[in-house]
Amino acid sequence: MSGLCRVLRVGARAGLRLQSHSAASSKAKAGQEGHGYNFELNDQQKEFQATARKFAREEIIPAAPHYDKTGEYPVPLIRRAWELGLMNTHIPETCGGLGLKIFDTCLITEEIAYGCTGLQTAIEANSLGQMPVIIAGNEQQQKKYLGRMTEEPLICAYCVTEPSAGSDVASIRTRAEKKGDEYILNGQKMWITNGGKANWYFVLARSEGDPGVPASRAFTGFIVEADTPGIQIGRKEINMGQRCSDTRGITFEDVRVPKENVLIGEGVGFKIAMGAFDKTRPPVAAGAVGLAQRALDEATKYALERKTFGKFLAEHQVVSFMLAEMAMKVELARMAYQRAAWEVDQGRRNTYYASIAKAFAGDIANQVAADAVQIFGGNGFNCEYPVEKLMRDAKIFQIYEGTAQIQRVIIAREHIGKYKQ
Repeated sequence: MSGLCRVLRVGARAGLRLQSHSAASSKAKAGQEGHGYNFELNDQQKEFQATARKFAREEIIPAAPHYDKTGEYPVPLIRRAWELGLMNTHIPETCGGLGLKIFDTCLITEEIAYGCTGLQTAIEANSLGQMPVIIAGNEQQQKKYLGRMTEEPLICAYCVTEPSAGSDVASIRTRAEKKGDEYILNGQKMWITNGGKANWYFVLARSEGDPGVPASRAFTGFIVEADTPGIQIGRKEINMGQRCSDTRGITFEDVRVPKENVLIGEGVGFKIAMGAFDKTRPPVAAGAVGLAQRALDEATKYALERKTFGKFLAEHQVVSFMLAEMAMKVELARMAYQRAAWEVDQGRRNTYYASIAKAFAGDIANQVAADAVQIFGGNGFNCEYPVEKLMRDAKIFQIYEGTAQIQRVIIAREHIGKYKQ
């Protein structure tokens, strides 16, 4: 990176960090004065939102069609997001990061997703890979693996899903066998976002040979350097949407991992892996909202330009009601992810709210994108217009980081559990 870019990045991060401290002081003061629930963003949050919005409108949107068509990994945009301080926002200040709250990160995520959810997924998957280290890593692990990501635009990945173990995480077959001061990993992971670009991986592997041991004690979480001998990176998968995101299979063949790279200890990996979702599902929901907002905006602008039967589309009640329904869904999904983020930022378990936000936002992103295509009519089915990409990109929000059906399982369990108590 040039000296100028480094100066700009450091300056930007220093400014945002200063605002963060200022906002925290203001928030503490407000709390002392007894202020309760409100919908007003503080100055720091507005600054993050404005920075991300400008980046999305001016740099991501113009470039997104190229990356969608070619499937290229958007390295220039990843680097630019990093320079602007819009990546690695979860990383603690002790490791050189901004240490932002989940709510603040969600504001950034929504804006980036508005520009392109393929880029947003690459960035969010980076955060997912980091989260186990943030919540369970010791000081040495955090400074080594999180610290390097604030020094240059590196990527990491979350390696949990396998060919035969998606939603059913307990069916993971990748094995970790301890030999002396090392663990030997063997197995195959699949659908790993950033798999071919990662500098290191969080890997969940079965360390308990007894199949009768419950999942809560059968798995161990590891930090694995991507250049470790024995790691084989598969081909880039060509997906329906979010095509610039790098999705691959990763094979581990006698991969040696030092015991120092175990998170907490043997048998707690499942809890770590699942615990990360409480913090990462709100940003995923925010990404879905960003896509839905873009679809609503595109459909509204088109409805105010296109005429049929002598008047604008928006003047037909049937279309105006479609737009109203779309707006309702976007606003409610936004409130859902903000509640989920706010809950975890308060230090409370937010599993219930995180699953509601993720399920609802993923569903409405698909509905709103499909309605946008409908409003565009035949043009919406054509790749020269933006909404067909949005419709393709939306589908994955109902699948990754827990399917729409799994979220309902969680919501039902949490809801019914309250009454059983």
